Amino acid sequence: MYTEMFKSFSEQTEKSLAPYVKFNKLFTKNVEELTELQLAAVRAYSDLGLSQLKAISEIKDLQSLTSFQSQQLENLTNLSKQLVDDSNKFSALAQGFKTEVEELVAENVKQVTPA
Repeated sequence: MYTEMFKSFSEQTEKSLAPYVKFNKLFTKNVEELTELQLAAVRAYSDLGLSQLKAISEIKDLQSLTSFQSQQLENLTNLSKQLVDDSNKFSALAQGFKTEVEELVAENVKQVTPA
């Protein structure tokens, strides 16, 4: 008697908590992807900054200064491309998360709503 009651209670609890478990898995996956994107962006910007510092330390005369300055336009172009690319990646990640959450909510509403 008690075994059947606990089994029924366990099944009901598992069924009622399933949407929370799905959401938590989805959220965790999103945080992992977001963290990876942020680490990659920090790494790229740090590398750019360090390369700039090294290039500045190599300036010894007017010719090396001119060379450094001519390289700056290319560096700014690369930086702007990197910023646009990173913002597109973050936007796509956010949009994907939103879509998946909306699907999860629609699925749960469909289960709860009587036919």
